[in-house]
Amino acid sequence: MQKIFFITTAIDYSNDIVHIGHSYQKILADALARYHRLLGDKTFFLTGTDEHGQKVEKVAKENEKDPKEYVDYIASLDKNEWKSLDISYDRFIRTTDDDHIKFAQEFYLKSKKNGDIYLAKYKGLYCEGCENFLTESELKDGHCPFHPHLNPIKIEEENYFFRLSKYQDFLLKHLEKHPEFVWPESKRNEVITFIKNGLKDFSVSRQGVKWGIPVPDDPKHTIYVWFDALINYLTFGEQKGCWPADVHVLGKDNLRFHAIYWPAMLKSAGYPLPKTILVHDFISLNGQKISKSLGNIIRPSELVNKFGSDAIRYFFLKYGPLTSDVDINLEKIKDVYNSELANGLGNLVSRLSKLGEIAKIEIAEEETNFYEEIKNYLDSFKVNLALEFLWQKISELDLLINQNQLWIKTEEKKNIVISLIKETRKIAFNLSPFTPQSAEKIQSQLAGKIKKNKEPLFPRLS
Repeated sequence: MQKIFFITTAIDYSNDIVHIGHSYQKILADALARYHRLLGDKTFFLTGTDEHGQKVEKVAKENEKDPKEYVDYIASLDKNEWKSLDISYDRFIRTTDDDHIKFAQEFYLKSKKNGDIYLAKYKGLYCEGCENFLTESELKDGHCPFHPHLNPIKIEEENYFFRLSKYQDFLLKHLEKHPEFVWPESKRNEVITFIKNGLKDFSVSRQGVKWGIPVPDDPKHTIYVWFDALINYLTFGEQKGCWPADVHVLGKDNLRFHAIYWPAMLKSAGYPLPKTILVHDFISLNGQKISKSLGNIIRPSELVNKFGSDAIRYFFLKYGPLTSDVDINLEKIKDVYNSELANGLGNLVSRLSKLGEIAKIEIAEEETNFYEEIKNYLDSFKVNLALEFLWQKISELDLLINQNQLWIKTEEKKNIVISLIKETRKIAFNLSPFTPQSAEKIQSQLAGKIKKNKEPLFPRLS
């Protein structure tokens, strides 16, 4: 029976177009999805946009658009950004989609029927930046830790609440029994600490926000944007018969919602939990947080226009914030491009294709597979180590060309060239999840009658 693999990213908030800070999780999830497709798994990859809430309502008004017109515009631009990076999602879900609205309301009623939703008054702090209710203990210097430029607002309103406190013991037991539930371990430990400090019920509706999904049995309320957004994974997963998700990929600012709120919600409504929540850290640009207010936003398509999609995918997958924050700049990307792609992979392919042309070599296309090391790395999400392994292989082949002086024509050396070409084709296959365009070009160039391409695979940048 064909194995099912279902992977998701966090859906991006529609107050603005996505930027490079949103790119890492999409590229990471895409590489894992491509890997599982090549393994022969029936793979489902979901991404999309989170389109409801107070912030979207406010920004739409500032842009003199109604909210739906505004989110339609943002969703179309986001799709173009992901297209530039070759993100191969199976569905781009939007929380304004009819099937999601219907499913979110049904989910809400299931949880309420189980006694987990009740009406009460909320009085406290709210961050408009992350649309999150905050306690005093969560503030850093009086501000939300993720939006230090915004002042939390004080609100008092009657809302529906979810009994999160009821699920404290359940969550701790699940994390203990399933250490793979949150990866890496440092983030799992953060979740455990947070839960042990005591969970409070959270609001799942708003009265003052019109732009949202109406609470089905009390339409003067709208469903709280985070409660609505998290359900998107299940909307698709139930529809396609691929729930539970194998992996949720997200940034650390979304950790609490996905590792605490979401599993409690699922348990309440009677659904199985996702298998792994893969949490990455943050990207900064030139030592600064990437933000609209600082004016340092770069779109993925801008980087692709400068370096090409494969180079950007490669850079982020090898040097991205998988387990710690990283700072990037254009000079770093250019240095990696020239040293590892132009002088490394590109140069190896150029040398071998030239040697193959001189020796009049023909290579039959053969079925290839993943190195066991690559499978081990990707099965444990260590994409950076997978690429390090492949670049070690590339260095070894380059060294063999020099050691054996393969530019000197003998029958023995021709056979070595053939073996190196075949090995490079295997490397290219293993690169397919990471750099799909160049992997395909290499496999095509090093098959049949070998000829050196006039254009280099990765032209050097000055």
